[in-house]
Amino acid sequence: MEGASVTVFITVQKIYYPLLCIMGIPANLFTFYMICFRKCGMSDTAIIYLSCLAIVDTFYLVWVILLDLTLTFWLLQPFWHSHPWCGILGFLQYGSLYSSSWIVVVFTIERYLVLRSTAAKQHFSQTRVTKPTCVAIVLVSHLASVPMGWINQVTPVNYTVKGENVTLPRCRYRDETYSTVIVWIATVLSGGIPIVLVIIFNYLIGCHLCRASKLFTKEERRTMRGRSTRGMLRRTILLLGTVSVAFVVLSLPRFVTYSILRTKYNDEAFDRNDYSIPINVASDLANMLQNLNSTTNFLLYCMVSRRFRQELLQVLTCKAKVRELGSLLTHTTMKVFSVADHKTLPASDPVTVVLTNLKQTQ
Repeated sequence: MEGASVTVFITVQKIYYPLLCIMGIPANLFTFYMICFRKCGMSDTAIIYLSCLAIVDTFYLVWVILLDLTLTFWLLQPFWHSHPWCGILGFLQYGSLYSSSWIVVVFTIERYLVLRSTAAKQHFSQTRVTKPTCVAIVLVSHLASVPMGWINQVTPVNYTVKGENVTLPRCRYRDETYSTVIVWIATVLSGGIPIVLVIIFNYLIGCHLCRASKLFTKEERRTMRGRSTRGMLRRTILLLGTVSVAFVVLSLPRFVTYSILRTKYNDEAFDRNDYSIPINVASDLANMLQNLNSTTNFLLYCMVSRRFRQELLQVLTCKAKVRELGSLLTHTTMKVFSVADHKTLPASDPVTVVLTNLKQTQ
């Protein structure tokens, strides 16, 4: 890159990352509200997985995009260039990154097991199993990210600021063997293994659905789609597939470029900020794509879920309160049970009514 191109590329990043925070954090929080408190046609387990994903993606945006990248491009001396924040921020960043990646992986595996086995469906389709699973993913992810607190160290660096030489503490990568090993393990755990597992199990889900569709005629498949559980399962798998594809497409470039940086260019003399080297430009573009992954779920749900769009429209047009008021006025025992047929006794006792053929409505 030439000087003018480098300036433009840096300016793009200075605008891109704050914009990602401004758009992504409210979008994830609003997605959490829509999934948890509106009826978007998702199963109970999908609600738990996707709402948990929205929360950990929000934390990722705060730790990585807002406090790290945005402050790096806009401030000369961000607060985390000092003890103990240099180590704490690395721990929090990788904890949220692990959590986001492995929630998608576990959700994908769970959907495959539910499709394959009736016993697995009865076990994994219960919220009392899904909630501890999500909590365990987040806890184990942060436990696995503890070593990331020691890969960086605060060292004094000389800078020229407004024509004057100053020495500032900087949070720099610790050029030690164990740091390289830890970073490689983190790269594989956050990118390599999750990407491979998501691809494999989505392929298996697709194969299973193709085989299952061949067992029924068009009329039978049309009848099955009309059933609420089948329709809900189909919508959940569609959402999962969309999220999984986005995860792989946006995460794979960073995994590739980061692997190249840690093999071919893994030496202390290499200048990561030199944009005349193509791998630096490619790596920053891959980082921009990976970070976009934490903000796209709201748009993905809008594109693939009709029920999500309907609920979103009701919220935006302020129909939510009207709906709640209507349900409050009409939610009586006569709403729970509808009377299909009734007989009245003779006029001598006109107020006594015998209800028969009670039919429960959904």
